[in-house]
Amino acid sequence: MAIEFNRDTVRKVLIGIAAAGAAVVLGLVILVAVAVQGLPDYKQLADYRPPVTSRVHAGDGSLIAEFATEHRLFVPIQEIPEVVKDAFISTEDKSFYDHSGLDYAGIMRATLTNIVSIFTGDRMQGASTITQQVAKNMLLSSERTIMRKVKEAFLAQRIERALGKERILELYLNQIPLGRQSFGVAAASLNYFDKPLSQLTLAEAAYLGALPKGPNNYDPVKKKDAAIARRNFVLSRMVANDKITQEQADAAAQEDIVVVNRLSEDKYVASAHFVEQVRRQVIAQLGEPALKEGGLSIRATLDTRLQVAAARSVRKGLEQYDRRHGWRGPVARIDADGDVPALLRAVASPPRLTGWQTAVVTQAERGVVRFALADGSQRQLAGEDITWAAQGARGKADRALRRGAAIYVQCPRRADSRCNLRQVPEVEGALVAMNPHTGRVLALIGGYDFRLGDFSRVTDARRQPGSAFKPIVYAASLDPCSSEGQQGCGLTPATLIDDAPFAIEAGDGTVWAPDNYNRDSYLGPTTMRTGLEKSLNTMTARLVYTMGPERVFDYAVRLGIYEQSKRELAVFSLGLGVGETTPLKLTTAYAMFVNGGRRIAPIFIDRIQDRDGRTVERQELVQCQECLAPWSGQPAPVIPDVREQVLDPITAYQVVSMSQGVVDRGTATVVKSVGKTLGGKTGTTNDYKDAWFVGFSPDVVVGVWVGFDRGRELGEGESGARLAAPIFRDFMAEALKTETDTPFRMPAGVRLVRVDSRTGFLPGADTVDTTIEAFRPGTEPTEVTAQQPFIIGQGAVGLPGATQPLDVPGAIPTAQPGRLPAKEDDGLGGLY
Repeated sequence: MAIEFNRDTVRKVLIGIAAAGAAVVLGLVILVAVAVQGLPDYKQLADYRPPVTSRVHAGDGSLIAEFATEHRLFVPIQEIPEVVKDAFISTEDKSFYDHSGLDYAGIMRATLTNIVSIFTGDRMQGASTITQQVAKNMLLSSERTIMRKVKEAFLAQRIERALGKERILELYLNQIPLGRQSFGVAAASLNYFDKPLSQLTLAEAAYLGALPKGPNNYDPVKKKDAAIARRNFVLSRMVANDKITQEQADAAAQEDIVVVNRLSEDKYVASAHFVEQVRRQVIAQLGEPALKEGGLSIRATLDTRLQVAAARSVRKGLEQYDRRHGWRGPVARIDADGDVPALLRAVASPPRLTGWQTAVVTQAERGVVRFALADGSQRQLAGEDITWAAQGARGKADRALRRGAAIYVQCPRRADSRCNLRQVPEVEGALVAMNPHTGRVLALIGGYDFRLGDFSRVTDARRQPGSAFKPIVYAASLDPCSSEGQQGCGLTPATLIDDAPFAIEAGDGTVWAPDNYNRDSYLGPTTMRTGLEKSLNTMTARLVYTMGPERVFDYAVRLGIYEQSKRELAVFSLGLGVGETTPLKLTTAYAMFVNGGRRIAPIFIDRIQDRDGRTVERQELVQCQECLAPWSGQPAPVIPDVREQVLDPITAYQVVSMSQGVVDRGTATVVKSVGKTLGGKTGTTNDYKDAWFVGFSPDVVVGVWVGFDRGRELGEGESGARLAAPIFRDFMAEALKTETDTPFRMPAGVRLVRVDSRTGFLPGADTVDTTIEAFRPGTEPTEVTAQQPFIIGQGAVGLPGATQPLDVPGAIPTAQPGRLPAKEDDGLGGLY
């Protein structure tokens, strides 16, 4: 049937079409006008400085950490290899050098393809050029709207007119997100392959070129097949664009994609607590934006070899202690008949830097324990470990090694070798090593495993140092008296001090009666050296009483152990280490003994430079303007030592010399096996809650602490000599293994005299043992013995060889109890 149209109908239809067309055109005009009005300023791209990763390098130049909101290393376009450019251009925008911002042929091709995709359900294609991607990534959002696409198109054309192609490509290749927290090709090259761009192979460059379409879709670990397929597609596009030959593409397509976990090496794992300290310091000095976006180059003081040695030594010591105190049970219990690899992945992973693996017990009967590893292999536990676990599980069924127990094991490489059972210690520890002359921190271990918390027991934990504080007491007594009438100062390492039972009745009615470590053993009159070597408490208490705790506290303040505001610590028990401090402060104090009594402060950062290479922070250890002058034959400048002298150099050396005796003959002989010149002091607090050893060589000082964070008792006999000193020994054996042994530096004026080790006087006919002792001029002994030697604690203080005794009112008697006059105005109720 014919349809008849009259003129009015046709006219109305045409008017409608025209009106609709006009409305569309008007709408487009309005859309474009709005889009153009709201365009961001594209001119900023000419001077664009994107956020850049800050990097921390150790003192030996090794990279140990990176900080960034977006991990990026900005690389100039001329430094980016052609193969990398070709991979991206061939895949993302083959007409990049021909278009003016928009690829019209590509747009039409994508439009037609997408119309078909609507009916086939295939993935839609885009037609964005590299210039459009720069506009989107750097000036716009990623929202999928028509307005954003219109703005993107206009911006792309304006960018093309304002910037050259090379600048646009430089921005693109430095800005694009490529997975693994990488922004830009340089960061991606490092994070995937641990290589600079210049060392990438064709296959590796092609893989990076595959990532803009979605890094998670082509993850080389989780989705390797898809990653290889996409990489090979990029290679084919490079062939099609005549960038490589088919033979090159075929060879590259045969390569596997092997990626690395770049920041997982031992030095990175071991350095975590040190890096955290650096992070805090940089934020405090320059702010968090500077650290995470400023591209800072931070040169730290860390020695990575010593840091790894410190981590291994601390872990070994803590694990040995933990082993002595029993098995505490499996990590978890899982279904040994289920998907073992998947179930083991859900179990907490073992600590890094240990070589441990997670396993599940599959058989436990008749003295045999078999287990399965995540790779499906079956291994067997060593007999001594089965016995150890059985002892720990006795009477506690939840600790038993039965089928389904998830455990940590350490296995030799040989498949037929038996494995060892392991557990994460509950006890904690800390180690800090520093250069005593500069304060540069060389190693820092703040705990067993940084993953358990960033709390650093080196810098943040305040604990009682116990007998590790005694060198400060002896330093206060060795230093010359500062005013007439002072008692207990100006002594020598050979001064006799009475080691006998001692008690003080305080003003509140309580009695303070310290014991020696061996409670029933007292030596009577003994040299100060022997008192330090054997860590005699009653001798130290008598010395503090004679000097007064105020003098001891003042010396602790001088050496940075306590703040002046903590004067309430100036009590008699201070001498036995009841005042809390940090391992870092105590170790720094020991460093000032080693360096001759000069003040130092811990240094973690040598220098910080900004992204342009300008130094913004630097440790100035010396002042030397003459060093900057051009050389014209003049003699080398003399650099003055401007460090504050906080301790007399001879006093410092005397403490070092006595501390060397602690290692040679005293409570730390376990350290002698290092075979180098070493000194130090053990420390153990009441009820075995803290174990310390702070020791040193001529050029390295090390503090070690072991204990529980909650102050639990470590157990009978778990002293500084047993727990902390072996950690120091193991660390120093590694730290000094290539160092030539040298003696401690002796200041001018020291008189070395061989004395009787028992009496402190010159050797005589009945001398059994002698010691070469260090004296201040005028204090050295001149007699073989004295008819009535002067002893602290027997009515008078005496210096061997002195011409007159120094009377001490109310001096402490040796043995017989009895009430004696207290020192004037000391507030004590009496002495026993």
